[in-house]
Amino acid sequence: MNCLFVGAGAIAAEYAAELSDSSLSLAGVCDLDETRAATLAEDHGCPGFTDLETALEETAAPLVVNLTSHAAHAPVTEAALSADRHVFSQKPLALDSAVAADLLSMARRRGLALGCAPTTPAAPSQRRAGRLLADGRLGPVRLGYAHAHVGRVTDWHERPDSFLEIGPLYDGAVYPLTLLVSWFGPVERVRVADALDVWPDREARRPTAPSHVDATLSFAAGPTVRLTASLYAPHRSREFYGLELHGDDGSLYLEGTGAMATDVDDVRFGRLGRGYTNAPPQSPSPPLAYVDAVERLADGIADGTPSRTTARRGAHVVAVCNAIETAAEGGGPIDVPDRGAASDPVPAPVVTPAEHDEPGADRRSLRLPPVGFGCSRYRDGEYVDRADSIATALDAGYRLLDSAELYGNEHRIGELLSAPGAPDREAVFLLGKVWRTNHRREHLLEACAGSLSELGVDAFDCYTLHWPTALSHRGELSRLAEKPIERQEALTFPEGEDGDLETADVPLSTAWRNLEAVHDRGWARTLGVCNVSRAQLETVLEAGTVRPDIVQIERHPYRPRHELVSFCRERGIRVIAHSPLSAPGLLEEPVLAAIGNEYGLSPAGVVVAWNVTRGVVPIPSSTTPTHIVSNPAAAAERLDPAACSRIDALRDPDFER
Repeated sequence: MNCLFVGAGAIAAEYAAELSDSSLSLAGVCDLDETRAATLAEDHGCPGFTDLETALEETAAPLVVNLTSHAAHAPVTEAALSADRHVFSQKPLALDSAVAADLLSMARRRGLALGCAPTTPAAPSQRRAGRLLADGRLGPVRLGYAHAHVGRVTDWHERPDSFLEIGPLYDGAVYPLTLLVSWFGPVERVRVADALDVWPDREARRPTAPSHVDATLSFAAGPTVRLTASLYAPHRSREFYGLELHGDDGSLYLEGTGAMATDVDDVRFGRLGRGYTNAPPQSPSPPLAYVDAVERLADGIADGTPSRTTARRGAHVVAVCNAIETAAEGGGPIDVPDRGAASDPVPAPVVTPAEHDEPGADRRSLRLPPVGFGCSRYRDGEYVDRADSIATALDAGYRLLDSAELYGNEHRIGELLSAPGAPDREAVFLLGKVWRTNHRREHLLEACAGSLSELGVDAFDCYTLHWPTALSHRGELSRLAEKPIERQEALTFPEGEDGDLETADVPLSTAWRNLEAVHDRGWARTLGVCNVSRAQLETVLEAGTVRPDIVQIERHPYRPRHELVSFCRERGIRVIAHSPLSAPGLLEEPVLAAIGNEYGLSPAGVVVAWNVTRGVVPIPSSTTPTHIVSNPAAAAERLDPAACSRIDALRDPDFER
């Protein structure tokens, strides 16, 4: 779609630079500064104008992108709408609430699209924070603290006059306000506000509006938020556009409400009684582009559904800013009109799998989080408590927990999942495993029922055979972690009189059919098998009526299991890699360090990214908080084919533990 840019300053260059990667084209540029208009127009092979009326008459552009100075936004938008052009406006939509409402009414009457920045609620960090809210981590949110420190514009902006005229609300506060409205809906009232005129005496150019504003806002369906917006506080201060929310069960910190890109520590969660933990991205998170919102608006226009959603939100934000100014002058509270704005929260994450209705029907591979967390207690030759590390993993955003009867800590996981600040059940994929001594039907059903009770859930998302071969049953295995080590070993690795492991006569085909009874009773949504060869997996596929959805195997560069992984992929079976980082000597490999330098990853991060790039879900079993956070962050990277091939070359046919 052809666009007319009105305004050719610094922000226009940002929008224009992204046009080549969009479905939009630039049909003309208009700016009061003839040189600026001509320069941008020449760069994009279109005409330049200094008069808006002429530009509208001579440019075949159904969409006007309003990139003028703050005070010019409303009159330019009105002129474009009057000419029956759709409009996307930089923020704010207007400086007066009534004028913003009139623009909305005009667009609605004429059936025109009207969009307004900021659209940063769609940016990656903001969406990641929104998912933490949506999956219930904070509980009811009651208090918040938002900052918008635009900073000393005379130091960093080549044309600061517009900022000095309007103050920090309409340029800076709009970012946290827009995000909060998208999450919690409209601001109901401004409870109280204050404004200050603070500025360095040495500065000749001074704000004509208050340079620092504080306000307390009540949201109709959410928290009470204290907002601070400032031109005086430097934009490199500790709080720039930070937002902190506090709920009954936990707290959330977002580094930047106006950020376009993302980083590992931009979003942090702290459940009640615990410090903040970084919640990094777990999948590729490209930055939001300025032109993305314009392209979405254009798509709606092309489809015959011109949107005014972001403009309604923008009009409400203007009303909030007006109310803050009124409250600062004469006291509060001041009620705020909603202007039709509504919340648009990020959908809650759901990883609970759908069941397959028909045996043998066409299947799609099970959707899994890109990385999971191994909950085994066995590390470096001894058993360790994992409660703290599992809690840290949940706080960091892991959504696949690999549990097992053998680990003896299912009740600990259950306590964490039921505690305040835990994610909703639908947001966690729970994988359980029955131990080798319980392959007989009656023992298997008893074991699964016991594990579900310990975890406090109705069903596993996937229940698997921990190993394909059976051992002799020596008793139930509940709460192994509370038993003496000698008793644990006797129950789980039973020995015969000759000192060898004592096996049980339960063929894999029989064990699988016994496992199907768990599925039949609704105790597991899907089934799987661990530590199998291709031949053993083929036995499972031939044995029963419920096909496996998951195969879990030891997989790392020394033992990549390419053939089995390909076999599973062809049949829609997801592969989970246990012990991806623990092979002796693996993380000292020079090739992993070299690739890590290229991607900004540790050797461990390279192995995690290699698995994810190959479509395999790694489940590292970390106990160090920094590693717990860095592993899902590495899962957000995708390695190029050459890097993957270099890692594949580490394969060692003779590898043994």
